[in-house]
Amino acid sequence: MKGDYQDLVDELSALLSVPATLENRDFGLIAFGAHDSDDASAMDPVRTRSILTRKSTPAVRAWFEGFGIARATGPVRIPAAPEAGVFRDRICLPVRHRGIVLGYVWLLDAEPGPTQAQLAAAMEVTARIGTLLADEERAGADLSREFRAVLTAERGWQYDMAVAALRSALGADAEGLHTVVCVTPWQQDDAPSARSLPGVAALCTVEWGAGPAAGGAEDRTGAAVGPGADDRPGRGSGSGTHDRAGATALAGATALAGATALAGAPAARSARRPEPVGADVPAAPRRDAARGGTALAILVRLRSADAFSPALTAADRLRTSAGGEAVTAGVAAPRRGLADLNTAWLEATSAARAARAQTRLGPVAQWSDIGPYRMLAALPANPAHDPAVRELLAPSHAELARTAEVFLDHAGQAGRTAAALGIHRQTLYYRLSRVEQLTGLDLDVGEDRLLLHMALKASRL
Repeated sequence: MKGDYQDLVDELSALLSVPATLENRDFGLIAFGAHDSDDASAMDPVRTRSILTRKSTPAVRAWFEGFGIARATGPVRIPAAPEAGVFRDRICLPVRHRGIVLGYVWLLDAEPGPTQAQLAAAMEVTARIGTLLADEERAGADLSREFRAVLTAERGWQYDMAVAALRSALGADAEGLHTVVCVTPWQQDDAPSARSLPGVAALCTVEWGAGPAAGGAEDRTGAAVGPGADDRPGRGSGSGTHDRAGATALAGATALAGATALAGAPAARSARRPEPVGADVPAAPRRDAARGGTALAILVRLRSADAFSPALTAADRLRTSAGGEAVTAGVAAPRRGLADLNTAWLEATSAARAARAQTRLGPVAQWSDIGPYRMLAALPANPAHDPAVRELLAPSHAELARTAEVFLDHAGQAGRTAAALGIHRQTLYYRLSRVEQLTGLDLDVGEDRLLLHMALKASRL
């Protein structure tokens, strides 16, 4: 960008045969033309100070502004004022874009001076400078308020108005390809500047709860667990009362939540198959996981739907600056335009929660890679409130809950489960019978397995 300004200033200097100086509207130096004349007066104190200190004095600024340069639409001639430190007459070419002054081009005025045709051609060059300044100002603007308004607005006209405001602020970039990133927990007071992160269009902090009430889904893969072959001898059915109504109700609610999520989702964009849930042995469910707080939301521009590098780089840098290992990040599926930013935010928060729940997914997880957690994140919070699993998810039964989860992760295969846990099969059978007693569920029944598996996985979110 700096080179573009210099090229345009050099073009002006050559066009008018005088060295030109470009300053922003706050009289800060941007670029200046080379001085190769024998006329020493061309380097008067005002121009010298501007080049050396990159700004003008308040007295010089007041003198120039007194001639209406901020309102002018064409060249303005300004006489010398030795008392203000201005020893040479000047010509000011205001740099405007869409009626707004963004800077000034300064020329030393001398007889015979530039012709009207030269000045008209010079104003065309300043218009090109104005476009560059506007683009740079837009790119560096703090859009946190507009971005936050979109992410927190209620559905309907409020959301539509918030999107329209952000679209206006982003200009032509608004219709490009974007993704949304969530970094949580974010414990710093402010969001960093978008200009410090390549490809980032906007950042803001957002208060968020345990998770979205509904979310999108890119892949129809669920956490279905079938009744695997089990050769357990002498296994009792458990003494607790089987809560069939409760199991069926939660399974039905899960199906409804998943169907709702899938109905509102775009077509799948990732061909990558999620890893099986049991790729590693989970620790006991973390019931102390943060279910609220502050997150950092990032809107990232993408060149193509399969080039996530800007988003992943920004997520990793921000996660590291926010505290490292305890912080996770989620990346939503890419979308063109801004209309579905609310859905993208739900995806990003779900992916961040999944990365926190399952370490093999993180610390930076993409929505397309979190498999069954795409559906689990759409469930209501606090699965421990379900009567079938409430007692099992108590801290005093953490080892039993872990045993049940590993057993279900291994499709009910006792040999693999015992090996993964490092225990004897008889110990495993005893623990599973205790799980049945506590929950009233029958682990030979597919629906009961599904309920228990979902509850255990969801308890980590």
